[in-house]
Amino acid sequence: MTALSAYDRIEATGLWRPTPDDQRREVIVSIGEATLTISDRNEQALAHWSIPAIARANPGQHPAIFHPDGDPGETLELSEDEAEMIGAIETLRTAVERARPRPGRLRLVGFGVSVAVILALGIFWLPGALREHAVGVVPEVKRSEIGSALLSRIRRVAGSPCSDPQALPALSRLSARLPAPQGPARLVALRGGVRDAAHLPGNIVLLNRSLFEDHEEPDVAAGYIIAEHLRAQIDDPLRRMLDHLGMMASLRLLTTGQLSDEMLDSYGEDLLTGRPAPLTDEALLAGFESWSVRSTPYAYARDVTGETTLGLIEADPFASEAPEPLIPDADWLRLQSICGG
Repeated sequence: MTALSAYDRIEATGLWRPTPDDQRREVIVSIGEATLTISDRNEQALAHWSIPAIARANPGQHPAIFHPDGDPGETLELSEDEAEMIGAIETLRTAVERARPRPGRLRLVGFGVSVAVILALGIFWLPGALREHAVGVVPEVKRSEIGSALLSRIRRVAGSPCSDPQALPALSRLSARLPAPQGPARLVALRGGVRDAAHLPGNIVLLNRSLFEDHEEPDVAAGYIIAEHLRAQIDDPLRRMLDHLGMMASLRLLTTGQLSDEMLDSYGEDLLTGRPAPLTDEALLAGFESWSVRSTPYAYARDVTGETTLGLIEADPFASEAPEPLIPDADWLRLQSICGG
């Protein structure tokens, strides 16, 4: 106890009583190595009190009355004249008290750290974990249900899908010619709403009618379908949807198997108004080569000048030889009127 060195020569006279039944007797009080020594006039030690275990019965009052902590029956009285000794005892008691461990404070700090960890997990880890779990366990049948439910909500904004009875078989044949890894997509032509193309959970690809009506060959629509297939391979449409909707959507899907209309409307609006994730020319060219489709028509559809899509034009994998036809010419003519002309 480093504070002792300032008080190791202080002595005082006081009145000591070992029990409440004994008479008080005059004693000499001195500070020793971590103890308060109480002696008689002949310097015979009568008691040793541990300084860390000294308590004061009447803080701020005089005579100052001290006793061992837990034993208020043994007392030592120091008059106001012994202010130096009283001050020394109080200083040492304060120093000892400050040096004591604070289990309650440690528990509070530990509790605070635990709460912070839990909050951090809740904020940063749990949403992603729930989302990934949902993406991993939701079967294709349920994905199709979600995609169909989302399409129903989108129809309220974009209108009913184009459904010319002569064009729908041609649309199916185009889908079969450009199958996704999990099989041919369900292609849906819309009169409006969608910018060019978009992918819904359940392997549903939305296509704006302009991709059929405003171009002379099916390669343009095929290019947008290929781009959507590539985006779906990079980022699962269900994962993208749950990421937009947040943790509660993942939790609701896992517990009920459904998403609310409000959730579907929120994502549908984002899907129709947002821009699709960009794809590198390398990824697109690999896709065009894999599905045996020319990239040049798609490149000019995106930029009529070809300036921003020059890489797709110059590296077209079928620039020198034509690939297998996408669909018969008759099918393409039907698709150009899929929305009724």
